[in-house]
Amino acid sequence: MDMTDQPYHWPEPTWRGMVERARAGRSLRPKVWPNGATCAVALSFDADHETIPLRDNDPSPMRISQGQYGSRSAMPRIRALLQRAQVPASFFYPAVSALLHPDEVRGVAEEGHEIGIHSWIHELNTKLDYATERDLSMRAADVLTKLSGRVPVGMRTASWDFSPNTLRIIKEMGLLYDSSLMADDDAYELTMDGEPTGVVELPPEWIRDDAVYFNFHRFAGLRPYTPPSAVEEIFRAEFEGAMAEGGIFLLTMHPHIIGHRSRLPLLARLIEEMKATGKVWFATHEQVARYCWEKGE
Repeated sequence: MDMTDQPYHWPEPTWRGMVERARAGRSLRPKVWPNGATCAVALSFDADHETIPLRDNDPSPMRISQGQYGSRSAMPRIRALLQRAQVPASFFYPAVSALLHPDEVRGVAEEGHEIGIHSWIHELNTKLDYATERDLSMRAADVLTKLSGRVPVGMRTASWDFSPNTLRIIKEMGLLYDSSLMADDDAYELTMDGEPTGVVELPPEWIRDDAVYFNFHRFAGLRPYTPPSAVEEIFRAEFEGAMAEGGIFLLTMHPHIIGHRSRLPLLARLIEEMKATGKVWFATHEQVARYCWEKGE
C-alpha cells in the first residue's frame, strides 16, 4: 500500500475539495410559516416496493414479496389515512417501482400528493460513474413524468447515497430541491465547490426514518429491535423540537415498513396530535422547498 494515499498524507486541496463538493450554504429557514403556523410538517414515503431485492440481484420470491406488500397492503392503508386526515405527502419512487405499479403512481398523483425521483432501481450512486448516474436519473424523471402527468422537481437519492457527481446532475436537471443530505435540521441552499447552486436541501435524518427501527434482513445484521411505541416517542420528540425552534419536521417512511397493522397507527396518532396543535402547516416537500426559497433568511 502506498502510504501517501492515506488521508493523513493528503495535501489541503484534497481534503478541502472533498468537503466543498456539496456543502450547506445559507440557511433557508423562514421567520414565519404560512397561516401563522409554528412548524412545517413534511411527510414522505419512499415507495421502494420490489426494487431493493432487484437492486441486489436477489431473485428470492420471499424478499420480492416483502416489497410487494408495500404496494398491495400498505399503500391502500397509507393513502386512506392521508385522505381521512386531509394532509398531503411526498412519495419518492424508483422508476422500476413506478413501472411495476403505474396505477398506484397515477392514483397518488391524482390525490394531490407529490411524486419525486428516487433512482432507477434503487441503485447506489457512489458505485456509478457520472455518465451512468446521469442517464439513470434522467430516465427515472422521464418515467415519473409520463406516469404522474407532472415533471418531478425534487430528488431523494436511494439510501441517501449521494455521489460526488450527484449535485452536478441535480443542477443539470434543473431540480428545485434535494432531500438526501444531513447538514442541518432545516432547509438550506446547497453549495458546490464553494459556489451557491440555487438548489434547496430539505435534510432528512436517520432518526426520523422508520427503516432503522423496523427493517429486517434475514441474512444481514438488520433486525427490528424497537417497538412502535418507542418509535412514536422518538418521532414525537423530534416534532416537539421542530415546534420549539419554529422549523421543519420532515419524516421519511417506507410503505413496506411503516404500513403494517401494528405500525401505521403510530403515524395516525402523530398526525392527529400535530393537527390538534393548530400551529402546523402540512405541506409536500415541493411546497416547503418553494416557500423556503422565497421566504428563507
